[in-house]
Amino acid sequence: MRKLLEHCPACGGEMVVTQMGCTRCETVVLGQFQPNIFSRLAPESLHFLEIFVKNKGNVKEMERETGWSYWTIRNRLNEIIEVLGFEAAEDSDDDVAQQRQEILLRLEKDEIDVDEASLLLQKLRP
Repeated sequence: MRKLLEHCPACGGEMVVTQMGCTRCETVVLGQFQPNIFSRLAPESLHFLEIFVKNKGNVKEMERETGWSYWTIRNRLNEIIEVLGFEAAEDSDDDVAQQRQEILLRLEKDEIDVDEASLLLQKLRP
């Protein structure tokens, strides 16, 4: 199923749902329906949230299931928070230090090369 359009492709105005239909009995309801905030999310973000909820927000379980690092999970969650219109928390000094350690560990495990590690470390600078 396609994602709802939020803005008019012609003028950029706000789009509203005005008709809904039943796939089984073909009943049609007309009106103006407000989509929920999750309709703003891309399919990948919705899939991420499904995994997050399935694991009850337990990041360690998500790491085991997906193979993603703590920081990948946290960054994706922060992106979703921003798309939904909530403010993402700023990284503290401890968070930045932990991100640096994660990057260096990935480099040590040959998951990334020196150039990529250098770029990631540069992004952590304020």
